Amino acid sequence: MAIKPALQAKLGTALVLSPQQQQALRLLLLSRTELEAALREAVESNPLLEALEDGGADDAGSEAEGATDTEADAPGMDDAETAATGVAGDPLETACAGIGLAEHLLSQLRMVLRSPRDLRIAELLVDALDADGYLREPLEALAEALPGAGRADLAVVLGLLQHCDPPGCGARDLAECLRLQLAALDPPPPALALARRLLDGRLEALVRQPAATLAADLGVEAAALAEAAALLRSLDPKPGARYGGERTDYVRPDATALRVGGRWQVRMLPAPGLTLNRHYAALIGHCRSGEDAYLRGRLQEARWLLRALAQRGETLRRVAGAIVAAQVGFLEHGPAAMRPLALRDIAEPLGLHESTVSRATTRKYLRTPRGTFELRHFFGTGPAGGASAMAVQERLRRLIAAEPAERPLSDQALADRLQAEGIAVTRRTVAKYREMIGLPPASARRRRPPGAPPARSRGI
Repeated sequence: MAIKPALQAKLGTALVLSPQQQQALRLLLLSRTELEAALREAVESNPLLEALEDGGADDAGSEAEGATDTEADAPGMDDAETAATGVAGDPLETACAGIGLAEHLLSQLRMVLRSPRDLRIAELLVDALDADGYLREPLEALAEALPGAGRADLAVVLGLLQHCDPPGCGARDLAECLRLQLAALDPPPPALALARRLLDGRLEALVRQPAATLAADLGVEAAALAEAAALLRSLDPKPGARYGGERTDYVRPDATALRVGGRWQVRMLPAPGLTLNRHYAALIGHCRSGEDAYLRGRLQEARWLLRALAQRGETLRRVAGAIVAAQVGFLEHGPAAMRPLALRDIAEPLGLHESTVSRATTRKYLRTPRGTFELRHFFGTGPAGGASAMAVQERLRRLIAAEPAERPLSDQALADRLQAEGIAVTRRTVAKYREMIGLPPASARRRRPPGAPPARSRGI
């Protein structure tokens, strides 16, 4: 059977984006660093564009326009200027997770140290830290390596180092490491005072002495002792170990979350800015026809780019503000209060498409008092019961930290406890989350109570 060519007419609809819309979407997807490179290239290729000398204002315009009120009170928190700053600083560039510990600490100390001598002391102290973040060498020995600096000078800079992130670095022993981490907890937990008492010469007794005996010696209830012990177990005995890699890249925040006047706000950080080159714009209409047509074309391109850049800033501002409004619990109470959040939860109230929110949250970073996070970090579904996956993982971590050493909770027992709290999870989900946070199964967490005889091997 012969096949004959034929023409057919079909009627249909298709969404076609204009070049201007495509340009706006491309800009929205770019990270801050990629945007800077793209704008430099635009300035080089278009004489009608020039970069603002001061680096530009907010993407959305003025500072007042860049602040978004989330209409959420935050009682009990310090003011934004206090919550978002401190010895660790509020740097415009924040290192990714792959950065080494030394560079991470020095980047913070350089924000508060000004004299060359103090900076040399800081470099000496940071260089002396071991892989876990401890300072094993005495200050007297270190002072000998730096002429003109005494033990007191090193002690002052060490005090600043010990207030850097991660808390616990610069400690001389485990008790000091844990004590520094306790001091950084905000708000202070109820068991804080008793946990500090345990660190004052009772840490060994906590491990080797029966809990009932130790509680009697301290004059506290056994439940209070268990809570304080669980608090200590939740701390990181090796705070520097998480920064074991070499520097990989830097992230530059696009916005910052602040609490001002009892409300959480989002303020856009200064972004790359462009403006029209008035000199070349004034030549339009006064040149030969060919040159005039060229300048008019470049002027139209410049105006499109400026509009797309302003639209990008406004979209980022609205999306970041909506995310902060949705995750106030995380900002105030940490990962345990992270709520489930989907792209549509942000897109629908703002009248945006989910794909637009996805572009706006990819490789865009929000600086908060709890650290700098990619905007996508605040999204995620979780089990039923109004808890996000991160919140469930944090609750699992706390349950395991408070479990009896000799009778650790199985995955099923953990699932039962979470279900009793209104979090519908299965044993398999618990096992998956437990592995994600790096905790072993119950059989590997079982520890022999102090004073118990060693287990006898069974013969064949």
